[in-house]
Amino acid sequence: MTPDPRQLLYRSLDPDDARRLAHRHLSACDDGELFLEHRVSEAFGFDDGRLKTASYDSASGFGLRGVTGETTAFSHANDISAEAIERAAATLKLLDPASGSPAPSPQRTNQSMYAPDNPLNEVPFADKVALCQQIDAAARARDPRVAQVAVGLSASWRVIEIIRADGFVATDVRPLVRLDVQIVASENGRRETGHFGIGGRHLYERILDQSTWNRAIDEALEQALTNLRSVAAPAGEMPVVLGPGWCGVLLHEAVGHGLEGDFNRKGTSAFSGRIGSQVAAPGVTVVDDGAIANRRGSLTIDDEGTPTQRNVLIEDGILKGYLQDRLNARLMGVEPTGSGRRESFAHAPMPRMTNTFMLAGNDNPGELVERVKDGIYAKSFGGGQVDITNGKFVFSCTEAYRIRNGKIAEPVKGATLIGDGPTVLTRIKGIGNDMALDQGIGVCGKGGQSVPAGVGQPTLLIDGLTVGGTAA
Repeated sequence: MTPDPRQLLYRSLDPDDARRLAHRHLSACDDGELFLEHRVSEAFGFDDGRLKTASYDSASGFGLRGVTGETTAFSHANDISAEAIERAAATLKLLDPASGSPAPSPQRTNQSMYAPDNPLNEVPFADKVALCQQIDAAARARDPRVAQVAVGLSASWRVIEIIRADGFVATDVRPLVRLDVQIVASENGRRETGHFGIGGRHLYERILDQSTWNRAIDEALEQALTNLRSVAAPAGEMPVVLGPGWCGVLLHEAVGHGLEGDFNRKGTSAFSGRIGSQVAAPGVTVVDDGAIANRRGSLTIDDEGTPTQRNVLIEDGILKGYLQDRLNARLMGVEPTGSGRRESFAHAPMPRMTNTFMLAGNDNPGELVERVKDGIYAKSFGGGQVDITNGKFVFSCTEAYRIRNGKIAEPVKGATLIGDGPTVLTRIKGIGNDMALDQGIGVCGKGGQSVPAGVGQPTLLIDGLTVGGTAA
């Protein structure tokens, strides 16, 4: 029988005392919660034929948050005890007393997306190291041009509990695993890199499956060998075709953050005050869904206790709504969308994306390429920068190709895509029927906090993006 994971939260605190403390210190607030968390994580780094790093971390703690009006008081500690919570409650005295009735608690749910099993305990340490060795050996045997292989294997497991002043209690268990394979290929004095990662909210068995890690090797090697043949990218404004899946990270950064409630309540987003307006080309539907099983951004409940759900943000080009945590939803007079997320017990929640993607259209992906006389096909992105206030972005391509006369031609290196999200949405001229989600490695940063997130999209034809390149 699997032990109750909640026991890890209550080794030095009685559950009844936790409820009494939450009631005593939060009843005078408009909103707030006592957030308890226990987290374990591990990571293995295998490089140059040997295990270079192995780490294991364990942490427990609480965050106590009170909200009155627009003002938040928050304190935290890595000691889950009645004494520590009492000390933390002194911060709440800075708040003015609530003038109205407390905000109602979230809707309760009997759903539990993940079993209580801890992935870190599932596979012995030696087997994880052996997997890294096996991947390294198999990658080197694939092609004589393989010069270096790096393997990263990591997992984490969290149990959280949210306690409110009215006695509301909600619990969630959150596993997370990830495998990364990076290959450096060398030929005629030139060295290029390829990378592939895969993961999600499940146990290690999927990563251990031979077909999974062989696919990671094949994808990373193919990208490295492709980049060995690459030529300097062109520069200028031209049509761009974005591949399915991971290219949705551009949508996430350039559009998704601008649809989060805090930016729109404060009027600092390019989408502020535009609900009901046409903000994208017809056929463009953007969804954020935190309730897709096993996906990296999926949670049973958000970090305020609200069940996650499917939120349609843009429908057929029309802006329908924003992503809301409880604070911004209350101040804007709307319902929370299950989007209140925090990095850990040491952070206060804010509205964040979960799995954000564009729905498929009716176009054949190959025909979208055929419509381009001279342009770029972007298959994969690396890093990027975005200005939330206007949606302006710069993204670097890790794998991209020139399109010539409707056919994918030579690979290009050094291509960057430059534009702004609101404009890009209106320049979409074709939406493929091949929508795909990413492989489960996304990390989203906002306000100094990082959380796992998913992205996705179909093949898209954008009629005009600025491409930064190095070709003479």
